[in-house]
Amino acid sequence: MREICLKCFRPLSSCFCKYTKTVDSGIKFVFLMHPKEAKRQRTGTGRMAAACLPQSEILVGIDFTKNRRLCELLSDPSYYPVLLYPGKDAWTSRREGFAQSVAGKKLLVIIIDSTWFCSKKMLRMSPNVTALPKLSFAGNYRSIFTFKHEPAEYCVSTIESCYYIIKEMQEAGIVSKDAEPEPLMDTFKRMIVWQLEKENERIESGVPGTHAIDWKYTKIKDVPSFTLSDGTQIGGRREADQGSRKVIK
Repeated sequence: MREICLKCFRPLSSCFCKYTKTVDSGIKFVFLMHPKEAKRQRTGTGRMAAACLPQSEILVGIDFTKNRRLCELLSDPSYYPVLLYPGKDAWTSRREGFAQSVAGKKLLVIIIDSTWFCSKKMLRMSPNVTALPKLSFAGNYRSIFTFKHEPAEYCVSTIESCYYIIKEMQEAGIVSKDAEPEPLMDTFKRMIVWQLEKENERIESGVPGTHAIDWKYTKIKDVPSFTLSDGTQIGGRREADQGSRKVIK
């Protein structure tokens, strides 16, 4: 039986907690996690983000209408709660009036941590969440999540969402610029490289994968090269590897 990290719930062999660093942004993040996402450890980044963000919380469920903890947070007058979700009426950090609305309160960002299909069901069943002011990105971003297909180019992972929200709020002067959000992306980049390298090792060895759809993936994947915030280079194919890797048909 595999040993599991009790913080991120990943197997100890793939635990990234040792790479996480505290990012005290002055924003409280609450992740509403679908039960399916809570059980899936392959590419979920919600727990990874929560490990970096102090006072963040993960609430698992589908219908949050009567979720006691969420209701407590939403009724707390010290918070200004928003739902991170796109929409024409959504606030952005640059939209006139947003900074004034948040003034004197702590920004409480609710993030739906699920697939787009499941998130729509969660919102449909949670009118208390749907009724919240929406918050969207002021900028346009593309995910570096190279081994996962997002439903649209503008969709980014949960941990990337936290990173960009912090950066935008800092630029707008809504939260302190003292916090350094780069550890979020550093940890995420390490996960991407690790995941792709392990997948390539599995393909090269011919060992069956542990997931039902692994049989579809028999082509060696490119491992991107990343530069971490401390200047460390990770990923990328080594020249010695390129000649030895073959595509298994």
